[in-house]
Amino acid sequence: MISNEKIALLIDGANLYSATKALGFDIDYKRLLKEFQSRGYLLRAFYYTTLIEDQEYSSIRPLLDWLDYNGYSVVTKLAKEFTDSQGRRRVRGNMDIEIAVDAMELAGHVDHIILFSGDGDFRSLVEALQRKGMRVSVVSTIQTQPPLIADDLRRQADVFIDLVDLQPKIGRDPGERQGRMQETPRFLERRGTPAEPHES
Repeated sequence: MISNEKIALLIDGANLYSATKALGFDIDYKRLLKEFQSRGYLLRAFYYTTLIEDQEYSSIRPLLDWLDYNGYSVVTKLAKEFTDSQGRRRVRGNMDIEIAVDAMELAGHVDHIILFSGDGDFRSLVEALQRKGMRVSVVSTIQTQPPLIADDLRRQADVFIDLVDLQPKIGRDPGERQGRMQETPRFLERRGTPAEPHES
């Protein structure tokens, strides 16, 4: 990257969480911010996630509070709960529209957008940003089976960054995971404290 270029990070929280979980590591969000601050002038770092409605406490809230106070712009909306045809409880909600709107609004203010998502729906957004003269990097992984990035999104991006290559720079110390390995994961929820943000 060019050291004086203006950068914005757009982090699809659920997508990034799924990718790092599949790869077996947790992100240290303070290190992530520092890593990209070292690559240019970081104008904005957005973190997008849905919250489950009617849930008094969500274990992702401490992480969101920490991000909010430590250099991230947190964008949330309520996910909708519904029962599918087999009677199973499902949650529907994604942040694609919010990410796309913010990305287009950033056009003209930044030189380089770094999108943390492997969702193929973003291919046309990446193409539109490139037509406006911006460079777009996409962060996801091809190290899982199947790969977590859509092939057409990977091809459209100016640069593809594999999370595996970023892990030494943005991953948490594996020793910190051990105490949490016994916890039961709950769908669409993350754990964290304001002092020690993490998603796992």
